[in-house]
Amino acid sequence: MKASGILAGLRAALAEPLPGHDRFLELSGYKRPDIEAALRQDRAPRESAVLVLLFPKEERLHTLLMVRPEYDGVHSGQVSFPGGRREAHDADLQATALREFGEETGVHPSGIEVLGALSQVYIPPSRSLVTPFVAYRAELGPVRPDPREVQALVEVPLADLVREDVVQHREHYIQVLGRKATIPYFDLAGQVVWGATAMMLAELRELILRHG
Repeated sequence: MKASGILAGLRAALAEPLPGHDRFLELSGYKRPDIEAALRQDRAPRESAVLVLLFPKEERLHTLLMVRPEYDGVHSGQVSFPGGRREAHDADLQATALREFGEETGVHPSGIEVLGALSQVYIPPSRSLVTPFVAYRAELGPVRPDPREVQALVEVPLADLVREDVVQHREHYIQVLGRKATIPYFDLAGQVVWGATAMMLAELRELILRHG
């Protein structure tokens, strides 16, 4: 997959109707009406945004994930894209994604080109309605992750995202359920990426396979 072809394909795909998360939800045992019903019951979901940054490394496009520290909360230790909640001074959710990316990774947002947005993801445990923005930067540059927010940053080649065996299943302890459950996850760079981030990755993967 050539980087120029992937970027051109994504620019076009993000301007068209998106595939959404139905395929991945079915692997999880959920269906879209279940998530939509939960969102309708939440009269004031917390607006959030994340940045799916694409950047070249060794002539291949990569994206950047982060491992959250262990803490007493529903997202403890999870792998996610950099991002967070919208603040009052953010002009819009794209500004939220860029600000949070800079704060968490230490990478200055200058030079980042936003290509478009993926489908929103509603996360019932944290009542978050998350908009993922896909962006490109000619180089990642030096990183200075905030240790309060980031345990580790993980650079993932996009070629790994389209492997046939990238989606696996395993038993995983779900804190909000208080028990183990069988979940689909992405096996990327030795990390188990599941939940909302996996839904975002699944949609990005589908777009790359369609248009990359």
